[in-house]
Amino acid sequence: MLYHLHEMQRSFLTPLMQWADASSKLFSNPVSPFAHTPFSQRIAAGYELMYRLGKDYEKPAFGIDSTVVDGNEVRVIERTVLTRPFCRLLHFKKDLDKNAARQPKVLLVAPLSGHHATLLRDTVRALLTGHDVYITDWTDARMVPLSDGPFHLDDYVYYIQDFIRLLSPDLHVISVCQPTVPVLAAISLMASAHDPKLPKTMTMMGGPIDPRRSPTAVNDLATEKSFSWFENTVIYSVPGNYPGAGRRVYPGFLQHAGFIAMNPGRHAQSHREFYNHLVAGDDEPAESHRQFYNEYNAVLDMPAEYYLDTIKTVFQEFRLPQGTWKVGGQLVRPQDITTVALFTVEGELDDISGAGQTQAAHELCSGIPSAMQQDFVAPKCGHYGIFSGRRWREVICPKIGEFIQKHG
Repeated sequence: MLYHLHEMQRSFLTPLMQWADASSKLFSNPVSPFAHTPFSQRIAAGYELMYRLGKDYEKPAFGIDSTVVDGNEVRVIERTVLTRPFCRLLHFKKDLDKNAARQPKVLLVAPLSGHHATLLRDTVRALLTGHDVYITDWTDARMVPLSDGPFHLDDYVYYIQDFIRLLSPDLHVISVCQPTVPVLAAISLMASAHDPKLPKTMTMMGGPIDPRRSPTAVNDLATEKSFSWFENTVIYSVPGNYPGAGRRVYPGFLQHAGFIAMNPGRHAQSHREFYNHLVAGDDEPAESHRQFYNEYNAVLDMPAEYYLDTIKTVFQEFRLPQGTWKVGGQLVRPQDITTVALFTVEGELDDISGAGQTQAAHELCSGIPSAMQQDFVAPKCGHYGIFSGRRWREVICPKIGEFIQKHG
């Protein structure tokens, strides 16, 4: 019922937000006489802030049309390699000369935890200069018809295995945040089965491999609430105006409310500064605000079975670090991995995946020789900073590139 009420509210607000957007332009466009009236900038800023606070945010595009390789600008073409009901495997294909040196192939596994894969746009941009990049582009569950069946955490693992087998050999896997757990499971099961298409390296960044270490507010919520609370409180059916009508999901608008609730003061301050920048005519910081929230406010619905599986398996029963997780009846044994080099990355100030949660992978992967293991804690770096921003581009990405070259 809550989802249906949300849709009614959205339908009601849409014309109001369109009016606020038009009014903002009316008081800011130089050709409009209203733009030259007293307090026009303040009025325009107020309307734009209203518009951005109430508008519906669609999935942004990656918008990566070119990159620089060896000092030369190269065209990039985004193409779909494989389509599954709940995910597309995308390839950022570079228009390179046939005689150009072959670049290491990277599978970037994006989180399925509320935001779209485009949240990793900066990750992709930095990797593209020296790597052949593929990414998992997860589908909004409200757009997947019921006839396509459910999607469990086990299915996530199977998807990753299929993508690895498709792109192997000579593949390097990078997982960011939530997928570190199913990626480690996928590679562990392949190693146990002596699969010849194992990747060369796996890089795990800011993920809950062992959420018992340095628990954060995210971990506390998962352990303080019972499993039945999650089932009965945050799971709703998709309304009839979407292809996935009737599918049980954890709605994106609820997830977004949770994101905001984690740091409400920070977001309020950001919007105040945005208003002040608009009034002062500071276009660059105002545009940075728009770009950030265009991404941050664009959320997707997660399949209920996948979300609930993750709550129970990862955050409540800790099956991976305790060695009790079974996928399709097969026990997940990270200790069986012996030929895949492991690199873990954490942020010193990460308030989502606490200190040591990702590093736990090294203890679990006891079969990997120490010479093939590496760890890095990025100083003064929060969760988003490990895959986006200046520290990612200047410090972390080069370290990952060096690791891939060393073990490729």
